[in-house]
Amino acid sequence: MSYDPRVARDLANVDVVDRDMIMAEREASKAYVHPTHEDLKVNSRASKASRDLERQRTQDSDSSSSTESSEAMSRIATAASAGRLDTRATRIKTHPLEDLRTETHRLQQVATVGASIKSKKTEKPLPNFGGGKPYPPGLPPYEDYVVEFDGPDDPLHPQNWPFRRKLILGIILAYTSLCSTFTSSLFSASTRAFGQYFHVSVEVATLGTSLYVLGYAFGPLCWGPFSELKGRKLPIVIGMFGFTLFNFATATAFNLQTFYICRFFTGVFGSCPLAVVAAVFSDMFDNTQRGSAIVVFSATVFLGPMLAPFIGGFIQLSSLGWRWNVYLPGIMGALSFVLNVLFLRESYPPIVLVGKAEELRRRTKNWGIHAKQEEVEVDLRELVTKNLSRPLRLLFTEPVVLALTVYMSFIYGLLYLFLTAYPLVFQGVHGMNAGIGGLPFFGMMVGILLIAAYIIFESRNYNKKLAANGGIPVPEWRLPPVIMGGVLFSAGLFWFGWTGYTRSIHWIVPTLSGLFTGAGLLAIFIQCFNYLVDTYLMFAASVIAGNTFLRSIAAAGFPLFARQMFNGLGIQWAGTLLGCFAAVLVPIPICFYLYGRKLREKSKFAPTMKRKPQPQEDIDSDDDASKHSFPALAASRSRAHMAPNVARQRTKASDANRDLEAQGTNGVMDSEKKGE
Repeated sequence: MSYDPRVARDLANVDVVDRDMIMAEREASKAYVHPTHEDLKVNSRASKASRDLERQRTQDSDSSSSTESSEAMSRIATAASAGRLDTRATRIKTHPLEDLRTETHRLQQVATVGASIKSKKTEKPLPNFGGGKPYPPGLPPYEDYVVEFDGPDDPLHPQNWPFRRKLILGIILAYTSLCSTFTSSLFSASTRAFGQYFHVSVEVATLGTSLYVLGYAFGPLCWGPFSELKGRKLPIVIGMFGFTLFNFATATAFNLQTFYICRFFTGVFGSCPLAVVAAVFSDMFDNTQRGSAIVVFSATVFLGPMLAPFIGGFIQLSSLGWRWNVYLPGIMGALSFVLNVLFLRESYPPIVLVGKAEELRRRTKNWGIHAKQEEVEVDLRELVTKNLSRPLRLLFTEPVVLALTVYMSFIYGLLYLFLTAYPLVFQGVHGMNAGIGGLPFFGMMVGILLIAAYIIFESRNYNKKLAANGGIPVPEWRLPPVIMGGVLFSAGLFWFGWTGYTRSIHWIVPTLSGLFTGAGLLAIFIQCFNYLVDTYLMFAASVIAGNTFLRSIAAAGFPLFARQMFNGLGIQWAGTLLGCFAAVLVPIPICFYLYGRKLREKSKFAPTMKRKPQPQEDIDSDDDASKHSFPALAASRSRAHMAPNVARQRTKASDANRDLEAQGTNGVMDSEKKGE
């Protein structure tokens, strides 16, 4: 690789842990850059040279490998008969979609905590092999033993699962997420009764809601990396088991200390679906379907806190009492736990390949077969650095992340502030009881559903722009709905404040303000998340972790001062104050829409990908050069991938031929780098 002073300068400004991530991201970003005419010429000559070298090596080694080949075939036959394998011809060329998926899950593996850790060095001598046997010789190039998905239609890949299976899993996962967010606000209907039971003030009783939401701040710091290390299913199953257990512990608590501690850990375990379920949807759906799937998932997440108040209110009015507002989430969590254990399938591609490698090892008795994910070594230092240091560093050093996180934290905090504001208006001013007083939240729910339908409809135009730009996403395309949502949300707050403070205005008027606040809430959240993911790519998980941490703290704090603010300022002036804050934050997405690209170019973590124009005649010049669109993948491929006209069989090459092949391979890579 030639020395690039710009790369050296960038790498000098980051720590060791981030260095591997940046290099991997640079390799990944090359997949979006179309090769020029000169690139294709160089790649064509390099490919031809590689084929000639492989052909010469095969001819020279035919005589020396006949005995080994016969022995290898007998071993394969024995393994096949033992495991009843169907020996089929191996494909030589790979489909572009297959290369893209391989490139993606290879980079996912690179981003996993522990992927960059080498085996720990030790001064101790190696123990004897045992049994009087010497150490066996080393394996051939280990990449020949790394399993991959078999073509673009491989049924093992989650994106190739039947739509019926995806639909069933989507419903189960949406219900799992709904359990978590539903629980976050269900207890708010019992705040006053809980305070009377334990003889504490309403503010102290409100901690039952705040501590649960505070668990959302710390849980994703664990569940995110856990899902990247062990897959999606195990964290969800463990999370829902802990969620169910602590819900029942909270419901049976007979002192404040036990109640609040269990409530906090219920939030920690309940945050698992919010951190992992969206990743499962990303695993199952491709680019054309993922946007709509994430919108539906996000809608269910925000519907949960608005469905709960009127249900909790009617439970509180019945003979069941406040404890059943905690028993009910436990029952819902138990059902979710059973459904996930029985029906949820692993969807994280690197872990799916681990299962495939385990089956192949068992059936072929070839213990060298493995998946890339099995090379990961967990290291506590890297775990702490990547999941605590990096999210906070991105949060406070990147202007884009900090500004949007402040905006989203304010919006998310108001979502839980409404749990106090709505009862003050509809129960305090209009005299409704706890059950009926929760029904006005349906105004916000309708607004959420309307904006969700709009975003799904608008995604078709986004896909057209994406296709016209060569598949390269422009993050600023995500921001117009955010600007519109900010205006609607601010207007909804003014509407709510100045129509809900007096009984002379019909209750339906402040209820309808929820159309604006609900629509603005979802539009801001979904598109801001998409903007951050498109902007930071390989660092998206760290960005989202920092974002979730700050906004969950805000959501936990807002309910604690809501009652004093509305009682002290009055409903109309408190609504005006919040509306003014929301209006002041509207220019944030406008500034990023106008100047976002310049900010990304100055960032150390946000890659800027450019699309190079390519004449049509260059595309048709050499089909074999297409594989170089994925240099990070090509660099890690085995020799068989570099020689598409030679069958994948192992031969015993002489030392001279191996040296010649190594020189040829280096020539291929050097020519590729020069072509870039």
